[in-house]
Amino acid sequence: MPRLKWLIACTLALLGSAALAGPVVDKPRSSADILADSHAEDWRTIDPENLMVIELAKGRVLIELAPGFAPQHVANVRRLVRERYFDGLSVMRVQDNYVAQWGDADGKKPVKTAQKTLPAEFFRRFDEALPFSPLPDPDAYAAQTGFTEGMPSARDPVTGQTWLTHCYAMVGAGRDNAADSGGGTELYAVIGHAPRHLDRNVTLLGRVVQGIEQLSTLPRGTGTLGFYEQPNQRVLLRRVRMASDLPVAQRPVLEALRTDTPTWQAFVEARRSRHEAWFAEPTGRIEVCNVPLPIRVAKK
Repeated sequence: MPRLKWLIACTLALLGSAALAGPVVDKPRSSADILADSHAEDWRTIDPENLMVIELAKGRVLIELAPGFAPQHVANVRRLVRERYFDGLSVMRVQDNYVAQWGDADGKKPVKTAQKTLPAEFFRRFDEALPFSPLPDPDAYAAQTGFTEGMPSARDPVTGQTWLTHCYAMVGAGRDNAADSGGGTELYAVIGHAPRHLDRNVTLLGRVVQGIEQLSTLPRGTGTLGFYEQPNQRVLLRRVRMASDLPVAQRPVLEALRTDTPTWQAFVEARRSRHEAWFAEPTGRIEVCNVPLPIRVAKK
């Protein structure tokens, strides 16, 4: 009997201590925590048929193409790559806080069976074939923004249009004044603050998923619009291939976090309201170009 009284007294003391301590509050998880807790099904392997591999003298740039938004341009770029059009061309323009652009600086290299120009693919109709994960916050340039198959995108429910957005590392097809004067023979990557005023004015066809620093750290051109004024300033494209055409042993295999899962939603929320020790004020808002797409090398 004394032992029973002692057990009851201990239990009541523990309950009293818990009550005084208050309710247990779960610590908000950081984006790093969410990625660490992710599962294999939260990730997708980037299709090697959509992975463009650019070899520069000092490193490699990997670009995931977006055939869901620009099917004609993507098909044409694949053909240009396979006909070795880009080999030996150069990065010829690097404009500070804007873009790095590559192509035929002298305008002398012939195009074989690929097209030099194509009809513009600035936007397309959205449907169930293009899953869309919207962000909860307003955007200055579009009624809705979010992610579609890993690409930052926007939608207009009134017109039914969807398009890719000019975020950092996005890749587009350079053109002249005419909307149909581009085709992929000249490409650029955004290396500065997102120039969203270009949305729906240029065909965006992909995104650099690895190696953007190989472009963003290049010397700035001193000519108009950042063009290099001397040929020896240009940066050589040593070799450009589709990953699917490389030997398996040489093929880069990358995984991107899927943007249609609860893990992605938790990741976005963690980026909206930062609770790491450094942050004094969780903002509780985010815009499409401030949500990074996590990329990792696939485990072999």
